[in-house]
Amino acid sequence: MVNTFTFVSIALAATATIASGASMRAEAAPMPTGAWPASQGDEFFDEPYVVKKGEVFDGKMKTFQRSNVKCAGQRESDWQTAVFRVEPGGTLKNVIIGQDQMEGVHCEQSGCTIENVWWDDVCEDALSIKGGSAGSVTKVIGGGARSAQDKVIQHNGYGTVSIEGFYVEDFGKLYRSCGTCGIKGLKVNVKNVYAVDGRVSIVTVNENWGDQATLENIKIKGKKINVCSWSDGTTSGGEPDEAGAGPKGNVCKYSPSTVTYV
Repeated sequence: MVNTFTFVSIALAATATIASGASMRAEAAPMPTGAWPASQGDEFFDEPYVVKKGEVFDGKMKTFQRSNVKCAGQRESDWQTAVFRVEPGGTLKNVIIGQDQMEGVHCEQSGCTIENVWWDDVCEDALSIKGGSAGSVTKVIGGGARSAQDKVIQHNGYGTVSIEGFYVEDFGKLYRSCGTCGIKGLKVNVKNVYAVDGRVSIVTVNENWGDQATLENIKIKGKKINVCSWSDGTTSGGEPDEAGAGPKGNVCKYSPSTVTYV
């Protein structure tokens, strides 16, 4: 019997290119229109596909999912149930993540680039960012996600996450810095985000742990959710409750004039 992962890996070899010489800098992502991309076909993996350091995996707008994993709601799992595992310096682009998975995409050790990636039906998380250092920068450029019971992007690692030109629909939070991981001083920069039918906030961070959120040009449709909320992180068990919301120093840095409700 042919191993599904081996067969698919060979078939997709042409879609994964190694960055060499040419600049990999992406153009700034504009405000999304709310249009969802059409899938160009389906591919299934029987284990997470690893995007190596320096590799650019271009999925050509196909839908990728797992052949042996089904969503189990908000049950916690790890990278083993993801579709892609991206190493620092790796780039995942032009991909649609289907519903058969639990952890979507894992950015291991932070410092990866996620460009024009769309999550069709978020399970536990869409994108999990782990490890790295205070200087790590993870970039989310374009793309979108929908149908997230809770958070879309979970930041458990270190460093900064940049989210630009992202569309999100039917969700709890777009970004959440880990509320139970201890003091890390996490940072998130959010620009040109179109959020539809949210329930909680665009971002939630931990004030007592020195997290910092900067937001600019946010468009919100549906419920008038919080743009930026903060909690007091805890390591004593359980998830922390929201402690406040709105512009506040460096913890929630934005001008209400750059937020549009439609």
